[in-house]
Amino acid sequence: MPQVHFRSHDIRIEVEEGTSLLDAARRGRVRLEAPCNGAGTCGKCKVRLDEVARRVAHVVDSRKLSDEDRRDGWALLCTTLVEGDIALDLPAGAELGLRILEHGKQVDLPLSPWIGKRFHPERNVTEILSGGDVLAEEPGDTSARAYGVAVDIGSTTIVASLIDLGTGSHVGAASALNPQARHAQDVLSRIKLGSTSEGLALLNAEVTAEINRLITSLAIEANIPRRRIYEVVLAGNTCMLHLAARVDPEPLGRYPYTPTLMGDVHYPAKALGLIISPFGLAYFPPVVSGFVGADITAGMLSASLAEEKGVTLFVDIGTNGEMVLARDGHLQATSTAAGPAFEGMNIACGMRAARGAIERVSLDGGDVTVKTIDDAPAAGLCGSGLLDAVAELAVHGVVEPSGRFTKNRGALPPGLQARFGERDGKPVFHLTPDVYLSQGDIRQVQLAKGAVRAGIDVLLRRNGLTAADVDRALIAGSFGYHLTVRSLIDIGLFPPEFDGKAIYVGNTSRTGAEALLTHAPSRDALVGLVRSVEAVELANDEAFTKVFVAAMAFPRPHRPALEDVA
Repeated sequence: MPQVHFRSHDIRIEVEEGTSLLDAARRGRVRLEAPCNGAGTCGKCKVRLDEVARRVAHVVDSRKLSDEDRRDGWALLCTTLVEGDIALDLPAGAELGLRILEHGKQVDLPLSPWIGKRFHPERNVTEILSGGDVLAEEPGDTSARAYGVAVDIGSTTIVASLIDLGTGSHVGAASALNPQARHAQDVLSRIKLGSTSEGLALLNAEVTAEINRLITSLAIEANIPRRRIYEVVLAGNTCMLHLAARVDPEPLGRYPYTPTLMGDVHYPAKALGLIISPFGLAYFPPVVSGFVGADITAGMLSASLAEEKGVTLFVDIGTNGEMVLARDGHLQATSTAAGPAFEGMNIACGMRAARGAIERVSLDGGDVTVKTIDDAPAAGLCGSGLLDAVAELAVHGVVEPSGRFTKNRGALPPGLQARFGERDGKPVFHLTPDVYLSQGDIRQVQLAKGAVRAGIDVLLRRNGLTAADVDRALIAGSFGYHLTVRSLIDIGLFPPEFDGKAIYVGNTSRTGAEALLTHAPSRDALVGLVRSVEAVELANDEAFTKVFVAAMAFPRPHRPALEDVA
């Protein structure tokens, strides 16, 4: 059989003739961006083949690539078939140094876990307690050895932390990409795929295997047998919980989007395929609605939203823009479909926040300055760099409020004028010689930021509030943590009144799950809080469409570059 040598990863694997290079990489356990799952439509698995490699590869389809790319030897891994021994280098930044946020704001609560232990010396057995009830018995005195795992299942990433339930101490943390993204990129596509029995089995198996891998890694590192882990708390959006519990997500894809799994429920961990104690449990926190899930309710707990005085806006910016407006303990929650642009997907040069990704962009001085992760050569543009870039283009008049590239390029400084080019006959703006923004990229950002801003504006209007009435804006989630407030305001995702009021709270889904793991009374408290939350369905708000269209526009440019030229 032909052998594929991925030189960049020093991996060799034998495959059958006719296997795609993408499948070969997956068999070699190399993870690559392929959100279209090998359909050849996203263009993310682009790779350059040298002359030798091209002679033993059959390129089936390369329509997604530009004429220039094809001339230079680029191909798509998913539509290139192996016909003989082949050697190639995978794209720069592929799964190297992936940045995943693990920490977040924590709530200070006394130690009172759901799982407890009680030793009976007369019988030399230890009872395992679940909410005070006897769950099982173990021989000997194991009362000092009880652990739990808190897991944040994000659409893009999974983060797990190992907790000593006897002391409440944090033993370790681990994270990885959510492998479901290989098959379906965002929540809506996973709902569609998961609505079939085969798709549900596939997505469930993927996430279960990854959670087990993280748990195993944590246990080995801490020298703890997995049989001493008795509970896993799983936080995530409503779709992710359905897939983790192997519950059909189909109702989430049609009105009125009613979840089958409402949370505040235990499953035997063994029944879910989680490899911990044979008596172990998996707890799913309560959800508000089909699109405001346990990642947000865990965040409500971690950020103490119910206790905040005044007006607090909690925003988790990602593929879904979930937000909660808290007004002296009264909570309203909603969600908008921001799409995958913030994750660098559906962007011509987009990539995850990995080594070589452009994460900061500045147009000061009449030219472009970029900063990459690990200061590596620029390989693409991650979400924070994307928003930075578009905000800077809007501020300096390179992009008009409508979102189109300016027609008055002659008024720009020479350094910016020289950055314009063409790809397939359409204008692009180069941040580096190889990394650029297209008109379509800017439109994707407009749609994403417009959806989030419209959600914010509608929540405020429904309560008779303005942006100036907000006392604090809490930015949650991994993506939001790496954004600058200045870019959020310059791009119009946040109103200017939020300047000086924004606070980064990080991965509150995970820290909220930890609180539920170590403080059992929080579970009943959270259930009561969730019942009191008013879920706002934006599609039913008469003003939403009008607000959304207005929110897509970028603020008028400050145009310092144009003033310098005048």
